[in-house]
Amino acid sequence: MKLLIVRHGEPDYETDSLTEKGKREAALLADRLTQTPIDHFYVSPLGRARRTAEATLSRLGREAVTLDWLQEFRGRIVDPVTGEASIAWDFAPQYWTRCPELWGQQSWRENALLQTGNAEAIYDETVRGLDALLAEHGYRREGHLYLTDDNTDETICLFCHFGVGMIMLSHLIGLPFYPTIHGFIMAPSSVTTLVTEERLPGQVWFRCTGLGDVSHLYAGGEPISQFGRYRERYGVDEGLGAKV
Repeated sequence: MKLLIVRHGEPDYETDSLTEKGKREAALLADRLTQTPIDHFYVSPLGRARRTAEATLSRLGREAVTLDWLQEFRGRIVDPVTGEASIAWDFAPQYWTRCPELWGQQSWRENALLQTGNAEAIYDETVRGLDALLAEHGYRREGHLYLTDDNTDETICLFCHFGVGMIMLSHLIGLPFYPTIHGFIMAPSSVTTLVTEERLPGQVWFRCTGLGDVSHLYAGGEPISQFGRYRERYGVDEGLGAKV
């Protein structure tokens, strides 16, 4: 199996759609994906992912199945500095790097701040959704491996978001979530590719062959969007993401 995790094009968050640049990115992405044999398409219910998918689907005359769990990671914590709900992964490195539990694949759940919100529940909802989808295609999770009676050559494409994409990546290849989401980037319209590797009959492991690939943008002369990267925040001292 080949799994394509596709982040939406540059977003207009106010309208939950795409910027003009995002629309150009989606068109260039479609140039790429229409030349890629894809058996099944799935899409987040959010507008920016749907608009991105439409550029490809309309050219192919195909439809995508909408999966609620593919929407952007909705986990929140209570920021102890501001007292407001905050994105659960928006911790400055000066905080999360000194929390040993955040370096573990499962121990991150023990972090006191994460226990102030719903991050754990949303993370679990995402991985349950992913495992259920893979089970529909013949891959059953057992421990850290997947069992299958037929390791097929089919390709599945998921149009989704950065946060949920990183959850899937961490779950499939056993990476701690916090170093993963802070250490890698999936630029808008990028394609992350994972393939199953069957070294023993019926037991497969997912292997990432390309993370955040934007070669279609280079081919089209389109600059890479910086959405998803943190800006330098020198002098900013409000909120957990800046001051800890």
